[in-house]
Amino acid sequence: MSIVAYNDRSIQDVTDVAGVTKTMVLLSTQTASSSATISFTSDIDATHPAYMFKFIDIHPATDNANFGFQVDTGTNTNFNQTITSSYFAAYQTENGATSALQYVTAQDQHQGTAFQTLVDSVGNGDDESCSGTLHIFQPSSGIFVKHFIARSHGYNGSDYSTDLFCAGYINTATAITRVQFKFSSGNMDSGVIKLYGIKDS
Repeated sequence: MSIVAYNDRSIQDVTDVAGVTKTMVLLSTQTASSSATISFTSDIDATHPAYMFKFIDIHPATDNANFGFQVDTGTNTNFNQTITSSYFAAYQTENGATSALQYVTAQDQHQGTAFQTLVDSVGNGDDESCSGTLHIFQPSSGIFVKHFIARSHGYNGSDYSTDLFCAGYINTATAITRVQFKFSSGNMDSGVIKLYGIKDS
């Protein structure tokens, strides 16, 4: 039996090794440039059991704006599906004077149709932005509600670090086909959002 040895010059990444398959597939990338919204209107279908969005350095034009998402079905563009969610945050000020872990009732929903906040009160300073991950599970199901989980970090407009957790369900048994992101006020000056399909294990 021969032994195959790999080094950092023989493979580009671990998925090049025989027997290892890529479980995340990059489907599309969108870049904000003074954009009111960013919408993903294709590639969300029954191909994958779960989808993941990575939002990277999303910078608002307006100070203390909330970054969030909504979804829709078919070719609809109202982005007002019913959501029930929870939202909590850990934060620390730059000067170390204040820190807390708390449930934030202002950002959850109970059968609401608003955009679901992922990061609240993002600052618009030159070095301020937010980044994170949103997972949506079985968006094409014709039986179950659509569960989602998000983990994010934001540079708050009052100069503190916020570690944010949001989860909930979109209360429809109809397939979700579209996802839109925007701030509660003003445009997205810059930033990137990537959509990945997650393969079956």
